[in-house]
Amino acid sequence: MALVIAGERSGVGKTTVTLTLLASLRRRDRLVQSFKVGPDYIDPMFHQHVTGRACRNLDPVLTSEAYVQQCFADHSQLSEYALVEGVMGLFDGVKRSWEWGVGDMGDEFGRCPMPNAQCPTDFASTAHIARLLDLAVVLVIDCSRLSGSVAAIAHGYQSFDPRIKIAGVVLNRVGSDRHLSLLKDSLEPLQLPILGVLRRQDNITIPDRHLGLVPTAELPELNAIIDRLADLGDTCFDWQRLLPLLKSEPLPHPPPCGQLKLHPPSSVRIAVARDRAFNFYYQDNLDLLQQLGAELVFWSPLEDAGIPKDVQGMYFGGGFPEVFAQQLAENTSVRDALKTAILKGMPTIAECGGLMYLCEQIIDFESKSWSMVGVLPTSAVMGGRLTLGYRRAVALQDNLLVKAGTTVYGHEFHRSHLTLTPTQPLFETSRYDCEENMGCEGWGLPANVHASYVHLHWGESKEIPQQFLKECLKVASSGTWI
Repeated sequence: MALVIAGERSGVGKTTVTLTLLASLRRRDRLVQSFKVGPDYIDPMFHQHVTGRACRNLDPVLTSEAYVQQCFADHSQLSEYALVEGVMGLFDGVKRSWEWGVGDMGDEFGRCPMPNAQCPTDFASTAHIARLLDLAVVLVIDCSRLSGSVAAIAHGYQSFDPRIKIAGVVLNRVGSDRHLSLLKDSLEPLQLPILGVLRRQDNITIPDRHLGLVPTAELPELNAIIDRLADLGDTCFDWQRLLPLLKSEPLPHPPPCGQLKLHPPSSVRIAVARDRAFNFYYQDNLDLLQQLGAELVFWSPLEDAGIPKDVQGMYFGGGFPEVFAQQLAENTSVRDALKTAILKGMPTIAECGGLMYLCEQIIDFESKSWSMVGVLPTSAVMGGRLTLGYRRAVALQDNLLVKAGTTVYGHEFHRSHLTLTPTQPLFETSRYDCEENMGCEGWGLPANVHASYVHLHWGESKEIPQQFLKECLKVASSGTWI
């Protein structure tokens, strides 16, 4: 079956509960595959650190409903147990815009399938994923400021959508035995199983910063935290009830395969920046590059003395270059080599943090300026304003990844802005859930560069990595390394 860990809202402890379950399962030497609903990069890092297996994102906005089903089927059946961590509150999603075709939100004209009813706004929510995969949900409730009201919350979530199967609840941040007794008494009439009770934990804290949790690579004490979570998980869950629910089983009718049978081209080596500054990658994107025949060469713009040799393409994911701006700036040999290679034609993808690194400067939260690669004639300035949301992006020109007029769906999540907008932007962007225009963005000059704040998942757009590697092959076939 597998389980979905959902919250009644953001901040109730979904990630803590998920990591506690994963840590305890791994301590028992159980093979477990994890998934994360939505576009998040950081939570999957923690999943992978615990399980030793790459976490997979389930996001029908960035991909499709069919891709979500196939991704889950492909990866869950390779392990003994499967667990899906939700996003925000159980029913928090987005409104599906009328441009989408037939789906569970309406007909081809966007009309609601239920007469005289308002279409729900839970597309891409945890509930939507639970329905797509036909999985039961465990609801995490933050009990720190309630007692008897817990029953009203649980009852509301249990009855709101009859298509959702609530397997039970996990009571988080319980203060005392007396507090727990009040919670249990309140929930008893609902006959809703209590699958776990987590007391307030002052000694288990994962630090966060302006874009969420601090990534795993920056936490030397992480293994000790995971050990404490495993200790907690051994005693706080009703494992007799949970284990059968977590058991991964073959799907009776798997959806049609979404994977292409890709035929590798000649050898292409892609340098993928992966260190504390750049670590936001969808594993599916990296897998696709390898399926297409690329060899991935992981390296560090922070630590390495130079860029990898004999590569025909560069890939810079997002991350926190602003946190490590001084160290990036001081690695002048790498910055100079990158600028030379890119200006000579090296095909280069740079998403969000990668875009910032290719700018002339990063100006940090303290208004200090740090020199970066300098390929893009603009600076990235950190600020308090958070830019967040799904984007519909239409390509305004042929570029490294897509042809002019192509529509892609991506996600933005950053607290920086550029001092200069490109004269020939890559995309015209709008919000996913309405027609609000978000303006033009993305740098495609030099022509071999694709630098954008919009993060893309290539699962349903395999022509993107194919086009990228096609450009890289031109470098490979020239017989020279740039």
